[in-house]
Amino acid sequence: MPEPTPHVHEYDAEESAAWRAVLTGDLGQLRYLRAVLGRIPAGPRCKFCLAPLKAPGSVLLKPLGFGPSKLNRRLCRACFRTIDKRPGGAEIEISLLFADVRGSTGLAERMPPQEFSRLISRFYGVAAKVVDRWDGLVDKFVGDEVVALFVPGFAGEDHAGRAVEAARDLLRETGNDGAEPWAPLGVGVHTGVAFVGRVGEGDACDFTAVGDAVNTTARLASEAAAGEILVSVASAEASGLDASGLERRSLTLRGRDEMIDAFVERA
Repeated sequence: MPEPTPHVHEYDAEESAAWRAVLTGDLGQLRYLRAVLGRIPAGPRCKFCLAPLKAPGSVLLKPLGFGPSKLNRRLCRACFRTIDKRPGGAEIEISLLFADVRGSTGLAERMPPQEFSRLISRFYGVAAKVVDRWDGLVDKFVGDEVVALFVPGFAGEDHAGRAVEAARDLLRETGNDGAEPWAPLGVGVHTGVAFVGRVGEGDACDFTAVGDAVNTTARLASEAAAGEILVSVASAEASGLDASGLERRSLTLRGRDEMIDAFVERA
């Protein structure tokens, strides 16, 4: 896994406040739009405005510019254009999920390339459906890993609980609740403050999250064995996780001086 890199952001206070209202679900205009568009049938939906991204609803809204974006399939064109016009973001508390296919190098060595490609594609498809089901947003697929964001504006106040439930679902749907999973996964879930918004410059930009919380989640996932979810204490507390009977593990993560405690859930 590539080592996460630090990012520094300096944005206008007014822009930051506007982004915060969107990301926390406090923008009245967006709440109204979600209430209206959420009644039009069909899913999946844009994570921001709830515009349907598939027929029949998407056909109805296409003339108004609400079709699926080519840059991020979980956002509509209208929302992505708005993001593109308003560079910036805000620091908010979110929950994150990272999931890695364990032993993927060995799997690739034992399987023909086409078969390994099909396995990774299947993993991507299952992960996207699970994250959608729990109102998260797939940030990116990187090699054998999925990165998902659970932002209050579309995942709700219980974003930590939804991230934990998505992790459990993902283990079940990849067979990690049995003796022979078709995709052995290690998962990390963490809740913390991240910079969320339009990150990058020119053509190399996207809606994403950066910061220490993102790096911590990535490192938690890298420490999880196949069939394990490492839930940070911050996520456990935020989600109201019943940790009685769960193993508590103290981890020294690469690049950090202090240790981090996490609870271990198994499929």
